Amino acid sequence: MKRRHWRLQRFVRDVLVHTPFLVMVLALVGFWLLFAAGLLLAERQAETSHVDAFGAALYWGVAAFSTAGIAEAPVTAAGRLIGAVWIVIGSVLFFGAIVATVTAYFMRPLQRPARQIIDTIEYNLERMDDLSVEELELLKETTDGLIEHMEQVRARALRERSRVSLRE
Repeated sequence: MKRRHWRLQRFVRDVLVHTPFLVMVLALVGFWLLFAAGLLLAERQAETSHVDAFGAALYWGVAAFSTAGIAEAPVTAAGRLIGAVWIVIGSVLFFGAIVATVTAYFMRPLQRPARQIIDTIEYNLERMDDLSVEELELLKETTDGLIEHMEQVRARALRERSRVSLRE
């Protein structure tokens, strides 16, 4: 159970840090508040309007772009224009946030293969008790190879730095 909790935390952290989800949700909320205020200003003087308070304008903003068909249409021309623009922008931001987040989350390992290797090793280390002797031996060989490669990269970097400092 503890392992699942940790994975959920890691998933949430990855989504918030490595995808545009948070930015798009904040943009959606900001535009929702802005368009609700604009709709209220345009509709509050009309006698037949159902938007007579900010709460009603907020509700209309959600109902209008959710395609639920439960939003009363604005009665003023300005209200209709604001509503139409909100429906387009709100829908694009809402569905765009979903598509962009899913795409960014699943494309991330392809963009950083080194991170994928690390994630795989971490996953196997979490499952150490479940691994067979053969799998443990393969994990050890992989880790040893990774350490050897890291030492070679470090040695090359040190040699390069010393060459640069000798030239200066």
